[in-house]
Amino acid sequence: MLIDRKSRRRPMNLFSAIFNENSLSKIAIVCDQKSLTYDDLRMETLRIAASLESLGIASGDRVVLLLNDSPEFIASFIAIASSGAIAVPINMGLRLDEQQLILNDCGASVALVESGLSETLLRNPPERLPKLKEVILVCRRENQSISHRESPPSHETGPRIQTLSDLLSEKEVRPAPEFPSAGEDTPAFILYTSGSTGEPKGAVHSQAHIFYTNDTFCREVLKLKPNDRLFSSSRLPFAYGLGNSLSFPLLNGATTILCRQKPSAEVISRILVDHKPTVFFGVPVIYNLLLEDHRRGHPLDCSSLRISISAGEALPARLGEEWEKTFGVQVLDGIGSTEMLHMFMSNHEGEVRYGSSGKLLDGYAARLLDEHENPTPHGVEGNLWVKGGSAALGYWKKPEATARTFVEGWVRTGDLYRSEDGYWYHMGRSDDCFKSSGQWVSPVEVEGALLRHERVSRAAVVEDFDKDGLPCACAFVVCRDSSEDLEKLENKLRALLRGVLPRFKQPRKYVFVDELPYTATGKIQRFKLRDRLKKSAERTAHR
Repeated sequence: MLIDRKSRRRPMNLFSAIFNENSLSKIAIVCDQKSLTYDDLRMETLRIAASLESLGIASGDRVVLLLNDSPEFIASFIAIASSGAIAVPINMGLRLDEQQLILNDCGASVALVESGLSETLLRNPPERLPKLKEVILVCRRENQSISHRESPPSHETGPRIQTLSDLLSEKEVRPAPEFPSAGEDTPAFILYTSGSTGEPKGAVHSQAHIFYTNDTFCREVLKLKPNDRLFSSSRLPFAYGLGNSLSFPLLNGATTILCRQKPSAEVISRILVDHKPTVFFGVPVIYNLLLEDHRRGHPLDCSSLRISISAGEALPARLGEEWEKTFGVQVLDGIGSTEMLHMFMSNHEGEVRYGSSGKLLDGYAARLLDEHENPTPHGVEGNLWVKGGSAALGYWKKPEATARTFVEGWVRTGDLYRSEDGYWYHMGRSDDCFKSSGQWVSPVEVEGALLRHERVSRAAVVEDFDKDGLPCACAFVVCRDSSEDLEKLENKLRALLRGVLPRFKQPRKYVFVDELPYTATGKIQRFKLRDRLKKSAERTAHR
């Protein structure tokens, strides 16, 4: 059922919800072997809010956060969103041109930026970033406080550049400001889509959406307690990571564990040992990475975990089963989106069906429609549409894309699903599915079958064309062992799939690769694989 938003508590300001309802002496953040209490975080948030106010930031102004996962990110996000301005987190892993595209698209005049980016992002700023007026560098050094002095780079033209420590030193700590209580439709932050299918779009969200995801996924699935410690391998600029590392722990008096470094297997393993998280969030490629590292003789200590969560892409059944068998911890796979802010379907502890996205959460509605937007018969796959109180207000300055995606309260997800016994099964992105011999092929289904073979580490299936120009499936495969006899493996895979899939779904071609292209959120960029096949076909045609 949908939650009646009018019957819920009046939407609170994020600052008030975090700091008025939790013990200020409790540890809020663990980062860099240091801990910040809720009171420490509260005071840092107030100082940043006062500093931004001194720069003339007003309601509706966009402020970019180009920062690693850190206390500075969290304090800045809370300060911006609570003040009436609009926070725009940008993924640190994007290419320079992609970061600049988002900076210009959102029209931000102020950006908080990691100091290490100053010599790249800020090179020739007037030409590349004409709207940017103020750049605040966040500087870190070992064994120093939350901010420190470092001379900013000098530019004769372009935005004024100063360090966060210098800006904060000019402002005395003041009593809590009267942060406004925002309406449900007042923009508070913009999250850009991952770009798995092309150019990213900015989904506009309000503070009310944060509270809605806390009332739904967090309370129904995570069931957090104050002694929980949450660690997410997915970063704060993403919708998934923002809930995992900011809103869920801090709205429930728990502790968030942050890591500035890229979450490699070694880094994650160290955090599990040093900080003992009780809840771990990852994506399928991370779970696969950790299992492979564990097999290679680098033991992973999951003894502190009571639950693991997966999202981003459908978790292959084999992967979830192996994780639970190896570490004794269930992986609860689910689906969310940038447009819906977090999960709207999920498996539940003790009720896991690996290979599914679980059940629809209370507070959300879903329906399956065919290509003509008619309801599909029971048990038949269709395009997934969802509805719920965390749906974005639209895309930033993209009215046509907004009209296509947000229709009469429903959100077109772009995913193909089927439903069975209350569980939902992801069949792939609608744009990735294709017809072979006149019948639909789901790449996710074929990939799941390939991953059942013990020699296959990762797989991605895309549309290809045979010598007669007819559509067929092509499988890109990453082997677990680089010395594998590829011809023998291909024969074994063909034999395996003949036994589990109809002929039209079986790949006609196999391409063995060392790696697959992923977005920063862990989603396979199938369009890049399709482009590779197209270019290969063009080269062959010109010979």
